Amino acid sequence: MSLFKARDWWSTVLGEKEEFDQGCLCVADVDNSGSGQDKIIVGSYMGYLRIFNPRPVKPGDEIQPEDLLLEVQLREPILQVEVGKFVSGTEGLHLAVLHCRKLCVYAVSGTLGNVEHGNQYQIKLMYEHNLQRTACNMTYGPFGGVKGRDLICIQSMDGMLMLFEQESYAFGRFLPGFLLPGPLTYSSRTDSFITVSSCRQVESYKYQVLAFATDADERQETEQQKLSSGKRVAVDWVLNIGEQALDIRVVSFNQAVSSVFVLGERNFFCLKDNGQIRFMKKLDYSPSCFIPYCSVKEGTINTLVGNHSKMLNVYQDITLKWATQLPHIPVSVKVANLQDLKGVIVTLTDDGHLQCSYLGTDPSLFQAPRVDSREINYEEFEAEMKELQKIIKEATKTQDILPKSEKHRDLIVTAEVSPDLDAESQAIDSEVKAEAVPSVTVKITIQSRVTAQKPNLAVCVQAPLAVTCDQFVFDDLEPDSSETVVLSVFLKGNCSPSELEGNCMVSYNIPTGIPKVAQCNFRLPLRLVCSPAQPSKAANHKITIDTNKPPISFLTIFPDFVDPSEDDQANVLGFQFLTGSKTTLLASKTSQRYRIQSDQLEDLWLITRELTLRLEEHFKKQNCKDFACTFSGSIPLQEYFELIDRHFELRLNAEKFQELLSERAVQFRAIERRLLTRFKDKTPAPLQHLDTLLEGTFREVIALADAAEENQANVFQAFTKLKSATHLMIMLISLWQKLSTDQVAVLEATFLPLAEDTPELGWEETVDAAISYLLRTCLSKSSKEQALTLSSQLRMPKDTSRLKKNITLFCDRLAKGGRLSLSTDSATQQATVMPGGCTTIPESDLEERTVIPGSTATVPSHGQIAKQKSKPGLSEDAAEQAEKP
Repeated sequence: MSLFKARDWWSTVLGEKEEFDQGCLCVADVDNSGSGQDKIIVGSYMGYLRIFNPRPVKPGDEIQPEDLLLEVQLREPILQVEVGKFVSGTEGLHLAVLHCRKLCVYAVSGTLGNVEHGNQYQIKLMYEHNLQRTACNMTYGPFGGVKGRDLICIQSMDGMLMLFEQESYAFGRFLPGFLLPGPLTYSSRTDSFITVSSCRQVESYKYQVLAFATDADERQETEQQKLSSGKRVAVDWVLNIGEQALDIRVVSFNQAVSSVFVLGERNFFCLKDNGQIRFMKKLDYSPSCFIPYCSVKEGTINTLVGNHSKMLNVYQDITLKWATQLPHIPVSVKVANLQDLKGVIVTLTDDGHLQCSYLGTDPSLFQAPRVDSREINYEEFEAEMKELQKIIKEATKTQDILPKSEKHRDLIVTAEVSPDLDAESQAIDSEVKAEAVPSVTVKITIQSRVTAQKPNLAVCVQAPLAVTCDQFVFDDLEPDSSETVVLSVFLKGNCSPSELEGNCMVSYNIPTGIPKVAQCNFRLPLRLVCSPAQPSKAANHKITIDTNKPPISFLTIFPDFVDPSEDDQANVLGFQFLTGSKTTLLASKTSQRYRIQSDQLEDLWLITRELTLRLEEHFKKQNCKDFACTFSGSIPLQEYFELIDRHFELRLNAEKFQELLSERAVQFRAIERRLLTRFKDKTPAPLQHLDTLLEGTFREVIALADAAEENQANVFQAFTKLKSATHLMIMLISLWQKLSTDQVAVLEATFLPLAEDTPELGWEETVDAAISYLLRTCLSKSSKEQALTLSSQLRMPKDTSRLKKNITLFCDRLAKGGRLSLSTDSATQQATVMPGGCTTIPESDLEERTVIPGSTATVPSHGQIAKQKSKPGLSEDAAEQAEKP
């Protein structure tokens, strides 16, 4: 038996296929019995009025017939029921029933029965009002401070408040700015009506202001005659809550401050009498109804809030004190005193489930039966325990947010890249200036094991690469069926891409409605962006990759670029990129080294990456598991910094173009206003060369827009080159320091945080923040550095000096044994000595030359960092001598 489940004290189901809403439930001593026991009054949209006097029953028993005091069918739907002092000459309670076009007030009375059938109850119509407008809801209270009687206010669907002084109609007023009716209540403390308008704001109107305002029946006439007599309806105070309200309640208990409670769609608010917020509570569920009631703690108010998850939450101000489960979703909730049991929770659902419940527990009469004793098989239990521990270990091995996919997936997507380029290129709208732009075919197959509803395929490649079609929509896939699409990839932009990889993603729904995603990656051939060419003898940038295996002939690892008839290409190979640049690859005959050289630093990346991948694949086929690549040269930081400065300069130009364009646009609009003023003037006046000025400004705007567009294209090309160079730096650092896979992932997240550059968030400030974090955590030298706080906002820097200094310091800390880790505890770890061949980078120009243990290389000065001169000649021996420290 759950502790957090509402205990059923009494319940019943009202009628069949009847509908109920928030105003259909009321609890009060409607028959004026004087016993202090409340009766439950329920009205339905089918026109049935029922009055109950519940008595406790045993669990499982049906309600007694005498619990239903009265059931009568009225001719019209019942919108709301209320109990108050609605009849003049008496302070007894009467029942007000609101219909769409009628308000009826009844007296409920009972007579003692002389036989076993019990007491008899009947209702008597005291008076009724026929309404001229369709009603929405109503409220009541001692309007104007009257004593001993309650007045009624009805809100119509078109925004009119109709006030009735018991048997007579008083007046009607339209609410200003009305669109749709909202909840309405009356505050006797301030003598005002409170509602929530369609503007999503709480509004309060004084009764005295409504009484002295212009009568609603005369409003149209006075507007037509444009008379100034009469007063407008003025709002007393307004509070914007930013959401629609479900209900409003005004509470005033002896030990608590008078408050206005508003239940919104996602929050509930407690307001003071003047509209100021006392407190508010953000709800993490969708509420359906609420009721504030008296709290046992002085100065606080308890609130019951029902929601669409069949839960009833009890709050003391904003603190959740209890949560209980209900069998249905309540649309109205009340607190009543029934049969000497105070505080019974009465809930009503939209389909007529009426329940009286309380919080707490009942004693459980269930006793577990005795189990038959049997011998324990310890070996079987131990085997089961080991199996369970193995499952737990596998489940907790990873900390992914999403669970790992099943071994047999519901839908599998595969991509097959053609080994040959297309015979007829499918490139369209390419900006490459080469004679022919090749394309390659990618065949994507979707295999479904279950019914896949609304599958959508998206194919993504990084610009400047493009696909002929990137979106595909399929009909529902049946089990064990498949779909195949064919598309082509080509180089669209006039610059080399930073990655030759693509991604396919299929989104679909399974029959249970759960959305799922399946994806796969594919690798594009190098021939897509470059072609074989004659090697170049001289180059500005050179890097050397060391291996632990003898060099492999290019005829073996680059068969698509080498002509078998030419033996001179066995260890020298040239690559001509479609964008015009050229890269040369050399393999040493006497040592285990490969050299890549080019005039552009960013062009080294794709060839270096392709070389390492093909070498790894070659030795993997030969079952060689100890193959490894290393880098012992200098990190080309200065050339890398030049690319950073170029990219940052173009970003600054973009800001300047934006400012100039804004200034010229303001000037253009100002001239237009002057010209319009001259043209509208009845007496012609000379234009004073305004037309010439307008034409000149227009030309400037067009020229600036063209320049900004051209600069934007240059920014994209510079960012692509910067990403290629960054990929190269990450590879060289990882090979230089022999970083693990996790450390390389941290390095990539640090230097490549953005997929694309935007004016709001750029590469420079993002990388600077990431490197600064690492320098103050895992790469810090003391606890003093860890105590420094970083800026919480990313802004475009004035220059790149700080970024370049941090990158230099970052490489120096790695050279001195720093390890990359996202754990802050790693900052206190002991520095480890790296193997020989690691050239460190000084922190400042004043740092003296130091020697790393186990290495013969000395640390260069700041001006000598990573600068390699191009060496004439192309012989392998000369290349080796150039790279030796």
